[in-house]
Amino acid sequence: MTENEDTAVSFTGAVRTYGSVRAVDGVDLRIGRGETVALLGRNGAGKSTTIGLLLGLYPPDAGRVELFGTEPERAVRAGRVGAMLQDARPVPRVTVGELVGFVASRYPGPMPVPRALELAGIAALAGRRVDRLSGGQVQRVRFAVALAGDPSLLVLDEPTAALDVEARHVFWEAMRGYARRGHTVVFSTHYLEEADDFADRIVVMDRGRIVADGTGEELRRAAGGSLVTVSLAGRDPDGLALLPGVRSLEVHGDRARLRTDDSDATVVALAELGAIRGLEVAPASLDDAFLALTSPPGDDGPAGHRAPAPLDHSPTAKAS
Repeated sequence: MTENEDTAVSFTGAVRTYGSVRAVDGVDLRIGRGETVALLGRNGAGKSTTIGLLLGLYPPDAGRVELFGTEPERAVRAGRVGAMLQDARPVPRVTVGELVGFVASRYPGPMPVPRALELAGIAALAGRRVDRLSGGQVQRVRFAVALAGDPSLLVLDEPTAALDVEARHVFWEAMRGYARRGHTVVFSTHYLEEADDFADRIVVMDRGRIVADGTGEELRRAAGGSLVTVSLAGRDPDGLALLPGVRSLEVHGDRARLRTDDSDATVVALAELGAIRGLEVAPASLDDAFLALTSPPGDDGPAGHRAPAPLDHSPTAKAS
């Protein structure tokens, strides 16, 4: 395959501004066909604007965005894209089956309506009016609508935000089945465990830029693979930040937490200093990695926190 044939989503130096705010700030991103990719970031990081650019809801102020080698608007009109957005509102006085059937009829090769309802877990709601459903049920209707055209690319903005634990489990089981059929899935989420469990890649955004791109394990290693915690016992913590492998230091009361690329070297150095009282060593969590990757410039975080060094971006995602 050529690059265009193998690429579902392509951002090249994409910029989108709102006044003086660069909501998307020079993003380069490639997503291959059949990949499931999660977008992570704090509120205001640029995730929703990135999704808007991806769907052709507005053009970039600079750079290019393409889906399957063409403009997003053309890919959407051709029925190759399905989307589930946060701000969609229930349509009054229509049933679930009518709504999904209408949307399916607008696509050249739609998914059978019963199949879309089954995948979304709402087959029993086909005859119910959409505007009389609970918030979680409406969210699943949105999913069925996104599936209706049997699109090659499925874009989901916070898809499980209104779902309880059981409904989230059902949703992701459906998503796994859909992705296994070779479809490309891009979703944003605030649930880090969802990104870790269901995405092939996690793209972390901060202040409109991509700051990391990789698997959950790769992100943990990039942000500091282990956490070493010791009791200070009155010791000055400043020198600890200079120990081998240490990328950042946090001090909480009488305990120092060292984020390190090489926990063995860090522990040996602590032992040489006689500073292993209350020693604990644990792998960094995805939460730890996310917080380290999205620390604002100059923000020292908790008392004594030192932000990690900037990450090198992977070849598939970088900020210009």
